Amino acid sequence: MLAELAAANSAYQIIKTALANGKEISSVASHIGAFITNQDDLRRKVEKKKRSAFHQGNDFEEFMALEAIKEKEEELKQYMIICGRPGLWNDWLKFSAQARKDRIAAEEARKKHIERMIEIAVIAIACIVGLGVFAVIIYAAMKARGLI
Repeated sequence: MLAELAAANSAYQIIKTALANGKEISSVASHIGAFITNQDDLRRKVEKKKRSAFHQGNDFEEFMALEAIKEKEEELKQYMIICGRPGLWNDWLKFSAQARKDRIAAEEARKKHIERMIEIAVIAIACIVGLGVFAVIIYAAMKARGLI
C-alpha cells in the first residue's frame, strides 16, 4: 500500500512541478497515467484488505492514504480545468470511466480464459488416465486368458 502511495505522490509532484513551470498538460500525460494507475491500485488493495477475513491493517493509515490521494486528484482536476482546454476534465472522466470498464472486462475475460484452460487440462488428464486404466484392464484380461 505504501509503495502505491509513494509512486502516486512521486508522479503527482512531477505533474505539479511541470505545470507550475508552464508546461502543457499533455507533456505530463505519462505521469498523470502513473498517478491514476497507482491511485486505482491503492484503492483496490485497500478494498481487498477490507474484504479479507484476516484484515489486521491500520484502518486510519489506509483512510489517510486514500484522503491524500483524493486531495491530489482534486488538485489535478483544478489543473486540468485551469490549464487545459474547456471540457477537458469532463472528457477525462468519461474516458477514464470507459477505460476502467474495459480493464474490468479484460480481467474478467482473462479469468474466464484461465478457467477454460484449466477445464481443458483436467479433461485431457482425465482422458489420459482413462486410457491408461483401459489399457491396464485390457492387458490384465489378455494375460488372464493366456494371450500374452
